[in-house]
Amino acid sequence: MTTPIDLLSFQLYSARSIEPLEAQFKLLAGLGYRMVEPWGALFNDPNTLKRLLQQYGMTAPSAHVGLDRLRADAAGTAKLCKGLGIDTVFAPAPPPGEREGGETEWRGIGRELAAIGKAVTGEGLRFGWHNHHWEYGRAASGLSYLECLFEEAPELVWEADLAWIVRGNGDPVAEIKKHARRLVACHIKDLAPSGQCLDEDGWADPGHGTMDWAALLAAMKEANVSLFVAEHDKPNDVARFARRARETVAAWN
Repeated sequence: MTTPIDLLSFQLYSARSIEPLEAQFKLLAGLGYRMVEPWGALFNDPNTLKRLLQQYGMTAPSAHVGLDRLRADAAGTAKLCKGLGIDTVFAPAPPPGEREGGETEWRGIGRELAAIGKAVTGEGLRFGWHNHHWEYGRAASGLSYLECLFEEAPELVWEADLAWIVRGNGDPVAEIKKHARRLVACHIKDLAPSGQCLDEDGWADPGHGTMDWAALLAAMKEANVSLFVAEHDKPNDVARFARRARETVAAWN
């Protein structure tokens, strides 16, 4: 029987303050992690990434790959990811300068993602989107920009960043239910109470903040989410965050 802890991965962006990359793998392996989610910069040296995955007995079922790389060579990027054992590629955000537009811009991004997705899925991988808060702006029709994007890219899968939804004034439980058909992964991230953890940009370790994990877990189970990815955008203690995230998910049942 698969338990939540069996589905737990770790977004390596959260450990970027630790150098070299091998030190990140050593820390995470020592805490019991068996899956990681690489991010854009790590694909500049895929051989090292592949070696460390093998050396520490880890897999990378998903990855974040920037739109710049995907725009330059979507099929080649998919082949690179496939060689690392990755099966789902998520574009994590629009590049700077493309994030503050309205409905027209977000629908344009959706159409572009649909085209990129054909190249990625053509290599046998899944292709999806990871949200921030920008996607929770509203079109004149009342639709969120995320809904506009999804309308233009019907085959796109989704990795829901639960805490960013809250920062966008969205309801993560409602969003999970609304988009359950395309939801495959969730970023397990928490928010500190107002005025706390300011040196960490107001983020908190999962289970140590304000997110309603009982309600979120019920919704994620109902949606058959297959991957939980621990993330903290700016931890001041990576080991503490990684340990607490794992402890929180291990307590789920």
